[in-house]
Amino acid sequence: MRKLLLLAVLLGGCTAAKKTAVTEAPVPAISSLKLLHKYVVPYNRQFNRTTIGGLSGIDYDTARNVYYIISDDRSEHQPARFYTVQIPLPGKAGDSVIFKDVTSLRMRNGNVYPSNAEFAPDPEAMRYNPHTRRLIWSSEGERLLSPTGYVINDPGVYEIDVNGLMQDSFPLPEQFHMHASESGPRRNGVFEGIGITPNGQYLFVSLEEPRYEDGPRADLKDTSAFVRLIRYDMKSRKPIAQYAYKLEPVAHEPIPANDFRVNGISDIIALSADKLLVMERSFSSGIKNNTIRVYTVEIPNATNINNITSLKATKNFIPVKKTLLLNFDDLHTYIDNVEGMTLGPVLPNGHRSMIFVADNNFDKREETQFFIFEVE
Repeated sequence: MRKLLLLAVLLGGCTAAKKTAVTEAPVPAISSLKLLHKYVVPYNRQFNRTTIGGLSGIDYDTARNVYYIISDDRSEHQPARFYTVQIPLPGKAGDSVIFKDVTSLRMRNGNVYPSNAEFAPDPEAMRYNPHTRRLIWSSEGERLLSPTGYVINDPGVYEIDVNGLMQDSFPLPEQFHMHASESGPRRNGVFEGIGITPNGQYLFVSLEEPRYEDGPRADLKDTSAFVRLIRYDMKSRKPIAQYAYKLEPVAHEPIPANDFRVNGISDIIALSADKLLVMERSFSSGIKNNTIRVYTVEIPNATNINNITSLKATKNFIPVKKTLLLNFDDLHTYIDNVEGMTLGPVLPNGHRSMIFVADNNFDKREETQFFIFEVE
């Protein structure tokens, strides 16, 4: 049996990014979120010869007043890409999401990613770094096993310029390499969220689901599903800490019973070096709505689990502290597969806005949704 050990991106030498003095809007103390508006982008909408869909990660560029939104298209519809978008605030002129540009993600050799599963990435999260004026995005990699051969692609975190050209990558800790055996990350449960601290000092990367060694996936009554949060130092680019985060149980029993269900982290926002916002997304077959819950997470008392191989084999660690901030179930509107979130511009009343985007999986039964909130 032939085993293909392939990386989504060819690693090369690091390049230094110039620092830029920026003045970012202060990150507010968040006590609650108030829904202001919901936009739905029509299914299969075309833009610059691409199909809008699979929108999985979003971030706001204060200087340009635009959003960067990554699609999780694995070059199956069109080459892997991100969009530059304007989103009107409620009460402003216009009442639709405006797609301004689309940019292909490119490999180190400058070429777009092919659709071949052996080389295609699985884009999931994206953040804009105003200090370097570059973008950082994550891929979940791949783990396909078949009688004719394996496709094993490591997940990764990559830095690109605003034209989509590869500039650098972040070292992958040993625990997150993909394997053909049931060890390391699970397929489609890897680097789903990215957060950069406002001062640009740290990068946080979150797994969506537990590694095999860390325990079972979340289930209806399970309380032992732990995922990892990785903290990188942006100057050295080294992973300096990991923290355990305990997932909630799956929100609803699937129909029929015992059918597919999942709960995991779909995105994070770094409010500071010690505080995050974490979004969990729960889905059960036969249940139309997704259950989206946002938590405020505090790190200071959590154990650095860098050197702990298995969270299933030891209980000698303290997870991060989490407090529920918002349950989308309370909004009483149809909630689809929300996967991205970002702080947005300041509203006329002086409060910050917060925007969420839903991935429609390129499926006509699902919706590409944008939710605009006021931070209270």
